[in-house]
Amino acid sequence: MTTSQLIFTEAELLTTSSVAEPLFAGGVRCHGGFVADGSYVSPRTQFRTPAISAWQENHREVFGTEILDVSLDTWPAHVPNLAQARFLLAAGVPEPLIATLTRIGTVEGFGANIRNFRPSNMQRYFEEDVRGTALDHLASGLFEAHGRDEAGWEEEAGHKDMWFAARDVAFETPRLSLEMEGMLTRMGFGAASKLAPARLLPEEIDPALETMISVMIRVLFIEISAFHTFQWSESWLSDKQLVAGDGEAARLVSYIRADETPHIQYLATALTEMRDRTWITGSGKKFKGTDMLKMMWDPMLANSIGARHAQSQRAALDEVTFWCAERKNGADLIAEYTSLSDESASQ
Repeated sequence: MTTSQLIFTEAELLTTSSVAEPLFAGGVRCHGGFVADGSYVSPRTQFRTPAISAWQENHREVFGTEILDVSLDTWPAHVPNLAQARFLLAAGVPEPLIATLTRIGTVEGFGANIRNFRPSNMQRYFEEDVRGTALDHLASGLFEAHGRDEAGWEEEAGHKDMWFAARDVAFETPRLSLEMEGMLTRMGFGAASKLAPARLLPEEIDPALETMISVMIRVLFIEISAFHTFQWSESWLSDKQLVAGDGEAARLVSYIRADETPHIQYLATALTEMRDRTWITGSGKKFKGTDMLKMMWDPMLANSIGARHAQSQRAALDEVTFWCAERKNGADLIAEYTSLSDESASQ
């Protein structure tokens, strides 16, 4: 059995290591910072990172199973692709890329809502002991740390503002003429239906538990697939011939990428811990965790790489079409953009 510490206070899981120099982006104090050798240190990881490693090691020893893992290759590459992004910048049509960075920052802000889950007494849902697990620390630091990373905390800005800062550094000034409300609507953030999704688990399972797990799985998939976005954006944001800022915007994205790793790890760990336990209801009925998680995991993954990705493709094309149409040679620009798609290149 592991001798590592398995139980942590909320204060510990929210503790940031000391840094020699704080991180500033666009003149704004952000979370995290740099140690003496210049290496970036993510916020709230002094105890959180070793805690996740300890929980994972303990789970392997107790249950003999590996932590859930989904390869980045499961998701299609980012749309627009890198060649299309470079083409738009060189052609003087930066607005779709500005819109993309704005959308990402907006999503990061929404992601902070995970901190609203404060599940108490997770033990009541599972037959096996949950002490010393990520599952037992969701409401005592893990969700809160995730929320603070995304939206910031007190005077320190988080990912939402770091993406906006990367945008403004790369393009020198915010493009207020973009009319942000219209852009967000075109990219899928309009007044969409707020109907609750259909339930996937047996009715005996607490709906509040299902809702929380659904959000955890969805956020996990978003976080993993976002690494395509990191690779894509860091590539063109570091190109000094295409954008301003001498690579600062790309460096900001690399810091965000580092911050996202603990999110993926704690979510995957807690979901694994649920998968390998027996679920129990208030009436005493029992369900296999493997069955329960599969009922949610499989359709949500299929949606993430299928319908949701297709929606993102359509939204990206709509934004490109909208801004190319503003140019006199709009039709030619759209044709060239389309010719650079991965699908066209493979034909």
